[in-house]
Amino acid sequence: MIQTILERAVAAGRPAAERGAAASYIPELGKVDKRLLGACVFTRDGGRFSAGDTGVRFSIQSISKVISLAAALELCGFDTVFSQVGMEPSGEAFNSLVELEPTGSRPSNPMINSGAIAVDGYLEPKLSFAEMLSFTRKLCMDDGIVLDEAVYHSEMSHISRNRAIAYLLENQGVLQGDVERTLDFYVRMCSLSVTAESLAGLGLLLAEGGVSPATGERLLSPDTVRVVKTIMLTCGMYDGSGAFAVRVGLPSKSGVGGGILSVADRQHMGIGIFGPALDAKGNSIAGEA
Repeated sequence: MIQTILERAVAAGRPAAERGAAASYIPELGKVDKRLLGACVFTRDGGRFSAGDTGVRFSIQSISKVISLAAALELCGFDTVFSQVGMEPSGEAFNSLVELEPTGSRPSNPMINSGAIAVDGYLEPKLSFAEMLSFTRKLCMDDGIVLDEAVYHSEMSHISRNRAIAYLLENQGVLQGDVERTLDFYVRMCSLSVTAESLAGLGLLLAEGGVSPATGERLLSPDTVRVVKTIMLTCGMYDGSGAFAVRVGLPSKSGVGGGILSVADRQHMGIGIFGPALDAKGNSIAGEA
């Protein structure tokens, strides 16, 4: 039944890709075939269902913000993380600088670029990228995740806006670590190469309250999972989060690489989608469909 539904969903979503475009502001992402589309569902009882282009590796981009937030909550604690980052939907584009301009302002939430850079500012002095990569592989149950060097260098060559955000954060006293090292850490996390299956694995771990379905090991505390899923529901789909929450109702996070991560708690399912054609807000248009 799940397999049939998934295949029908992917077939129904494919035509929507023609209305979107791959992210071109990072040149390497703009090279991806926008017609690709795949979706996976992983279930508690070991079910693995997939349809479409689920084995294709792509750039995780902003879905890495879920992983960084979880790591920061575990390592630094709730009070530290949210001392400089808010918990409210921004209503602005994911790469907006507007909210940072007033004196004393801070990022609205950890799912937009400014908030994620601030969160990575907590992590960078405490964890190496290699340690974060290992942590990501465990959360996603995918040892094949690596840094996509081509995407990393492409993004680092077009980083002016995020660099401006980072220095504004430093000016506001939000980012207290080294700006350039934090930016490099942030871009490396965004440049991880995943599949729809990787995202379904992460979604299932979150649906299981932070316990790895593969090993039975607790990787995240219940409190961390609760906070992460709540922020995903309210802020995870950029400035389209409210409409998505009403229409779909699942904690989700998108990335401009074309991924969507969703958590179906009651069904104990993780959902991973890949569709690089984006709408105007930066969300996978065929994936949403």
